[in-house]
Amino acid sequence: MNNFVKPHWRTWLVGGAPRDHLLGLPVRDRDWLITGATEDELLAAGFRRVGKDFPVFLHPDSHEEYALPRSSHRHPPIPKDFPDKALWIDLSARDLTINAMAQSPDGELIDPFGGRRDIEHRHLRHVSGAFEDDPARILRVARLHARYTHLGFHIAGKSMTLMRRLAPRLLDIAPERLWREISRALTEPKPSVFFQDLRTCGALRLILPEIDALFGVPQPAKHHPEIDTGAHTLMVVDRARALSDQPMVAFAALTHDLGKALTPVSEWPSHHGHEGKGKPLVTALCKRLCVPGKWCKLAVNVCVHHTHCHRAFELKPKTLLKTLCALDAFRQPDKLEYFVLACQADAQGRIGFEQAPYPQADYCRRALAAARGVETRPLIEAGYNGETMRRKLNRARVKAIAECTDPNRDTDV
Repeated sequence: MNNFVKPHWRTWLVGGAPRDHLLGLPVRDRDWLITGATEDELLAAGFRRVGKDFPVFLHPDSHEEYALPRSSHRHPPIPKDFPDKALWIDLSARDLTINAMAQSPDGELIDPFGGRRDIEHRHLRHVSGAFEDDPARILRVARLHARYTHLGFHIAGKSMTLMRRLAPRLLDIAPERLWREISRALTEPKPSVFFQDLRTCGALRLILPEIDALFGVPQPAKHHPEIDTGAHTLMVVDRARALSDQPMVAFAALTHDLGKALTPVSEWPSHHGHEGKGKPLVTALCKRLCVPGKWCKLAVNVCVHHTHCHRAFELKPKTLLKTLCALDAFRQPDKLEYFVLACQADAQGRIGFEQAPYPQADYCRRALAAARGVETRPLIEAGYNGETMRRKLNRARVKAIAECTDPNRDTDV
């Protein structure tokens, strides 16, 4: 990059790279800060501006991200011996101390707010009053907690107090931005920590009231030793994350039991019909947060049909075929795979069942493979079409499912 740097520019490695280096983790992204430069100078040097919320500039050769210093009127007093005033202001405006470190070109660590110390003590601690400039930082702190909880990190008490105070302001944030943080949290190793932190600071009931409503709703202890539906939901989300690297599976796991919040107290702990009751709740949540269509469709299907998967061995072949059709599994087999993984997470997201076998998943996979193996050409050559063709094809698929599962089953359509 030296061919592009002007003599009065200073470059600093910032953000996650110094943090993850100190944690002994692989450094995947390298973000740079340039002080002493202007936007016009960067553009004239061949940098390309990208980003809307916070503009960054892509280097002409390496395509790494470079940013100009952010500003804040809340920054602490600048020490006289600090190497760069703009760097101080930028670091003081960042969210957490572990993200407010910089590394100079010669490898010196600039750590004005105790990031290294907080890494050693496993603290997630806000830097300054500038944290209040963006309430979405509540979600980012919770997301980092979900990422690093296995290393023993926890949110500092004063930072959680600040998050509680800021939580109501999350209602002023665009739903697309809320969803961006929520969806990212579903890719972290322990997404349950994210949602539990939101509940602790009062944010969950504001932005995800359908999830918050599940806490305190009991389930039969015989099937759910954890009893509480909210606790079960968080276990299911973590299990889904362990089973699949597809965050939409974790989202479907998160929303699969929303209907249980609508069960009358007089019917507790039973939740008859919760599958259908949950469908409008899932749909409304997805609409409110601008959830992508394919995520929403999977979540609705898991909500409505997950008990069918659990009872797969009890279903007649024709009922199993109807379920496969409802999932659109014939056109897109991946939809069945995501569906059964979310259902497996539901079955295993219970105390004592975390590693229990879930043969229903393979049973459904075999059924789909058998049904998809039915040839349509003989039916076409026989002259069938329209509704007659559909009935003949369905009958053949039901027969194929029955033969691959239990040859003695009823195959009536």
